[in-house]
Amino acid sequence: MGKKQKTAGSRHGLQVVTLCISITMVLVLLGIVVFTVLTARNLSAYVKENLTVTVVMADNISKQEINTTYNKLRVRPYSRQITYISKEQAKKEYSEEMGQNPEDFVGFNPFPATFEIRLTEPYANTDSVLKVKQQILYLPKIAEVNYPADLIAEVNANVSKISLVLLVLAVLLTIISFSLISNSVRLSVYSRRFLIHTMKLVGASWGFIRRPFLRRAVSIGVLAALLAIVLLGGGFYALYLQQPEVLTIIGWQELTITGVAVLLFGIVITAICAYLAVNRFLRMTAGELYKI
Repeated sequence: MGKKQKTAGSRHGLQVVTLCISITMVLVLLGIVVFTVLTARNLSAYVKENLTVTVVMADNISKQEINTTYNKLRVRPYSRQITYISKEQAKKEYSEEMGQNPEDFVGFNPFPATFEIRLTEPYANTDSVLKVKQQILYLPKIAEVNYPADLIAEVNANVSKISLVLLVLAVLLTIISFSLISNSVRLSVYSRRFLIHTMKLVGASWGFIRRPFLRRAVSIGVLAALLAIVLLGGGFYALYLQQPEVLTIIGWQELTITGVAVLLFGIVITAICAYLAVNRFLRMTAGELYKI
């Protein structure tokens, strides 16, 4: 008798371990999808916020007018960062790059003073940047405003395509994950289907019968989620060691959201799957239980 109980306990323990490992692997995949979606969003914002609008000033502009223009541009909602490049600085950079002074063959400094404006993300699209250009041209002593229109259009088109692909991938993987976890939980409940039927025969309510299965499933889900978070954290740390600049795109906020999402997935999906699996066996008669 003791040997049979020991064997049954070992089998039950092995089922728990197998179920935990299966759910952990699925949650790791879900975590990777969440992490990828957040990273793609941040990468999109990073690329957009590094798009530059160049404001070329008129040759006869004074220092006071330059300061006035800078102060006006600085408070605009589309300005994330403004860099002023004077005529002298532009000439110096050209001379260092080309190895010759343009004044030697032109006779004067041909470079105008410019402002380079890095846009905030909401304004880094084709329609908004055109409105930004028109607003800047209303300012006095502005010769022209240049921006990479083709690059902005291409970036926004690629971002839209990537976002759609990631959304479809996230939905498909969520459905697949739910199916895999559901099958794993159903197998663990299947081995105790006759216990469920016996409890039903002695008058136990469905809620009373479901409660320990739900607690067990949620506990396994939490444990699997914690293991998945550790694995994902280890993977991110390895990525950081290889590419430290990844911190410019990914911060603690994204890591926290990913961890919370994995934990919630682990709890919610296992609870729902256990609820559905137990209800399935509660509806069956003794004859049906023997046939499956």
